[in-house]
Amino acid sequence: MEQLLHYVWKHKLFALQPLQTTDGQTVEIIDVGLPNIHAGPDFFNAKIKLNGVLWVGNVEIHLQASDWFAHRHHLDPAYDSVILHVASRMDASPVRTNGEPIPQMELHCPPALLAHYEQLLQEDRYPACHELIPSLSAFFLHSWLSALQVERFESKTEQIHHRLKACNSHWENAFFITLARNFGFGVNSDTFELWAKTVPLTAVNKHRDSLFQVEALFFGQAGLLQELPIDTYTEALIKEYAYLSHKFGLTPSADCHWRFLRLRPGNFPHIRIAQLACLYHRSQGLLSQLMETDNLKQVRELLRGGTSEYWLTHYTFGEISPAHPKTLSNNSIDLLIINTVVPFLYAYGKHKANEALCQRANRFLEELKPENNYIIRTWQECGLKANHAGDSQALIQLKKNYCDPKKCLYCRIGYEYMKKVTRKQGDEVTR
Repeated sequence: MEQLLHYVWKHKLFALQPLQTTDGQTVEIIDVGLPNIHAGPDFFNAKIKLNGVLWVGNVEIHLQASDWFAHRHHLDPAYDSVILHVASRMDASPVRTNGEPIPQMELHCPPALLAHYEQLLQEDRYPACHELIPSLSAFFLHSWLSALQVERFESKTEQIHHRLKACNSHWENAFFITLARNFGFGVNSDTFELWAKTVPLTAVNKHRDSLFQVEALFFGQAGLLQELPIDTYTEALIKEYAYLSHKFGLTPSADCHWRFLRLRPGNFPHIRIAQLACLYHRSQGLLSQLMETDNLKQVRELLRGGTSEYWLTHYTFGEISPAHPKTLSNNSIDLLIINTVVPFLYAYGKHKANEALCQRANRFLEELKPENNYIIRTWQECGLKANHAGDSQALIQLKKNYCDPKKCLYCRIGYEYMKKVTRKQGDEVTR
C-alpha cells in the first residue's frame, strides 16, 4: 500500500491545514516535489515550510517509520538531503548518516480512496477498469497507447542489449538468437533460445552453400539426431553432424527439452528448425539485409523461408506424411517482423543514432495488422480496439507491466479510475 500513500502525497489528498511534525513543528507544503522512479528518495525538490522556515529538498515516504532503518537509509548519504519523512505508523525516529534527526509527519490514506483502490485490486475481471474504458476519449487512449508503444520498444531494446553483451556485441549473433526464440512461437521459445546459443554462426557461414550441412549442424545441436537412424536421410545427417561436430568442436545441447504436446504438426520443432536452416542457407548477413529493406513486402520475402525436399513429406524424422510445402504462413511471418525485425530496427537505430531506422520500425508496426490473441481480444471487448500492430504491442505492454503486477496507480487509465474518488476527496479535504 506504500504506492497508494505516494499517490495521496503527490495529489495532496489530505487536509492541508493544520499539519504538524511529530515533534510539534508546523508544516506548510508549498510543493510536494517530483516523483522519483529510480534509486534514492521518493520525491525530489520539494518545498516545505517548517515553523515558517522554507526548506527545499527531498521527501521519503514509508508505511511505517521503522522502514527507514529496515531499508538502511540511515547509512546512505543519498538520503541526507531528505527534509521530511512521511509515514502512516510512527514507530521510529529517522536520522541522517551523521545521527541528525529528520522531521517526520504522520499521513494516512483517506478511507474512501483506500476502499476504491482495494476494489480495483480485488476485481476478478480483467482488466479491472473495464467499466471506465468506454467513457474515455479517443485522444486520451491514443496518447496512452503511443507512450506504451515507446515503453515496449525500450523494453525490447534492453533485452537485445543483454543478448548483445552475451554475444560480445555481435549483432548478427544476437539477431539469430532473437529470431530463433521467436520461431518457437511461445511454446518452445525458451528452448529455441537455448539451442540458438549453442549454434556457432561462424561454422554456419562456412557451410552456408549446403542446405544439407546447415540442417545437420542445426538438428545435431538441437539434440534431435541422438537416436538410431530411422531412414536414409537421417542416417546421412547423423554422419554429417559427426564430421561437423568434430571439425568445430561441437557438443549437442543437453538442455533442449522440446515440446510437442498440443502442437499443430506445422509448429513441430523439426519443421521450425528446418525452416531456419533454409533461411540461413539462402541468406548471407540476414540482419544486414533486413536493415537495408525499406518495405514490408521485401521483408516478408526475406523471411519466407521454406524447407529441404525431405520435409515436404515429413513433420518429424522417419514418419512419412502427405506431401505439403512447409513455408511460414503470412501470420507467422508478420509475428516474426513484430517481435524480431521491428525491435532490431529500433535498437540498431538507437545504437547508431539513426532516426530513420527508428521511424521505419514505427512505420512497419502501423502498416501491420494488430495481433490476434486473447489479450487483444479482451481489450477489444472492453471497447479498446487495436487498429494496427503498434496498438496491439502497446496493449500487451499495458497488461504485462501494469495490469498483471497491479500497478494501477502508474497507469493513465487507472489514474482516471481513481480520479472519481480523488476529486470528491479533494473537495472534502479542502473545505
